[in-house]
Amino acid sequence: MDVIRGGQFIVKESKCEHIFTPEDFTEEQKMMKEAVMEFNDREIIPFRDRFENKDYNFTEACMRKAGELGFLGVSVPEAYGGMGMGLVSTLLTCEYISSGTGSFSTAFGAHTGIGTLPITLYGTEDQKLKYIPKLASGEWFGAYCLTEPSAGSDANSGRTKAVLTEDGTHYKITGQKMWISNAGFCKLFIVFARIENDKNITGFLVENNPENGITLGEEEHKLGIHASSTRQVFFNETLVPVENILSERGNGFKIAMNALNVGRIKLAVACLDSQRRITTHAVQYASERKQFNTPIVEFGAIKSKIAEMATNTYVGESATYRAGKDIQNRIELRQAAGETHQKAELKGVEEFAIECSILKVSVSEDVQACADEGIQIFGGMGFSKDTPMESAWRDARITRIYEGTNEINRMLSVGMLVKKAMKGHIDLIGPAMKVANELTGIPSFDTPDYSVTLSEEKAMIEKLKKVFLMVAGAAVQKYGPNLEDHQQLLMAASNILIEIYMAESAILRTEKNIKRFGEESQKHQIEMSQLYLYNAVDIIHKNAKEGIVSFSEGDEQRMMLMGLKRFTKYQNQPNVVALRNGISEKVQKENKYPF
Repeated sequence: MDVIRGGQFIVKESKCEHIFTPEDFTEEQKMMKEAVMEFNDREIIPFRDRFENKDYNFTEACMRKAGELGFLGVSVPEAYGGMGMGLVSTLLTCEYISSGTGSFSTAFGAHTGIGTLPITLYGTEDQKLKYIPKLASGEWFGAYCLTEPSAGSDANSGRTKAVLTEDGTHYKITGQKMWISNAGFCKLFIVFARIENDKNITGFLVENNPENGITLGEEEHKLGIHASSTRQVFFNETLVPVENILSERGNGFKIAMNALNVGRIKLAVACLDSQRRITTHAVQYASERKQFNTPIVEFGAIKSKIAEMATNTYVGESATYRAGKDIQNRIELRQAAGETHQKAELKGVEEFAIECSILKVSVSEDVQACADEGIQIFGGMGFSKDTPMESAWRDARITRIYEGTNEINRMLSVGMLVKKAMKGHIDLIGPAMKVANELTGIPSFDTPDYSVTLSEEKAMIEKLKKVFLMVAGAAVQKYGPNLEDHQQLLMAASNILIEIYMAESAILRTEKNIKRFGEESQKHQIEMSQLYLYNAVDIIHKNAKEGIVSFSEGDEQRMMLMGLKRFTKYQNQPNVVALRNGISEKVQKENKYPF
């Protein structure tokens, strides 16, 4: 098993044999997928109107059914009433249960992720035995109380207070939390509060008892996810036993951040099947809708949209399961070395926090773009509540905000990579210096042999990594620890990092499948890999240029811009129109997302 470190993809050539793809699902995982799809098709999708009409009780009832079928406990260890399955199976369940409506997806994600996971990862044995079986079965539901009116992205700035009682047996919690998913039907809150003047917040397990100083605000009226219960929660000297501190005093910020890492990859996977369904609806409508005596699916403008929608879905799926299995491998490696499940999972996910942020940003933006194009293909009908596009677009919008805004995640991805380099976990300096030396050297004028399918694409990925190292290396050299003050530069660098990871994931998946299933079977997957890379090169060129001119001048700037031109140049420029036509015609022929 080739176990790599998180973020290492940017300095190391990845081999297709070492990455996991959806074609590698086990029989058990395929059965799980079928069971979840059947549940979604039976219990969720036919009742879209009930969710859109804010039927919160129906959301709760669906959650109970999911609990009875074991879907709420997929990742929970068997010792606490769960199935004890690995992260890949957890992601698979989350993906296919989330595409019926954003309302149920949010309730499911909030409960199984931030509502349960912090206890699994940080709770004492007594806390886990007391609460986890109830949460895994759906007898109880969990909610996560972090955000406050004054504390959003700056999670550690919350003002909720916890004061020890005179007899030392309880804490009295007082404060206000907002945007709390599942608040209307939850039995257990994970609440973050500050004890005295501690630097960091502390986590508490608080049972929902209205007679213990807990009151709820009215349901929030939201743009989307209408039947997801979202309320403010007010605590007024709510008594919490001292044994209900989660982890230890002052550890709340760390709990919050680590819970969000898992939440980010789960959010990414929760967007994937939605993209498939939107693409399927769009192509079916476009095949039936005629203008100028021609089905609109035959028009090049529509073909272009369908091709891009399908491509982003394929790429998002490739990258998400690649990272999911990398995390699972790291967890299994730590457990094999004798670590507890708790510590292994905690450290395994933390190791790949960079990839989790990358996926959260990329896939959430792709699902929004997919829904937006879906509306456009439907035309005026897409704007109507009678078609599924309108609610899909509204539900998708929240994904760019929760689990940390995309802006925060962009800056985090680069910031965490630089910190890893400073700790010696990844050698960024060596490769960056090598690229800097290459800029001043004489370029090779040899014509490479790109006769093997995807060989030029793989070479282009390695050159794009040089672009990142060139820009990030020079920026770190110039600004050092003050780099985090230059947010626009960080955003540009993160866009380069994101596109490299996503494009590489698709290319490696396709290459792996060519080797085992034959090139002809992967004709359209090759086209999607090439199309995504073509788009990625443009995005990377734009962001790198923006970064270079922001912090360099004179000869240094000219040298880097020449390097950028060299590193983003194709030998054989792909025919992007032909690629899009090939992909869209395959989707049209199958009359659904077929990959």
